[in-house]
Amino acid sequence: MAATDTVQLGQFTDENAERIVDRLEDAGITWWVKRSGGLTRVLFAGDWGVRVFVDAARADDAAAIAREVLGD
Repeated sequence: MAATDTVQLGQFTDENAERIVDRLEDAGITWWVKRSGGLTRVLFAGDWGVRVFVDAARADDAAAIAREVLGD
């Protein structure tokens, strides 16, 4: 299996991250997420949500999807 270069798409609420990754799946864009645990979220303000990472080659497509989901 070939390695995929990824970039961070952004940090989102749990609900928005779920909606975005559903759309990324539909578009065939490789993605993964980093979810912080509850204690980490309490202790570190910077870890308030879900970080979504996507295939670097499809970053522009993924950003468009995220904007559409968020209504921007």
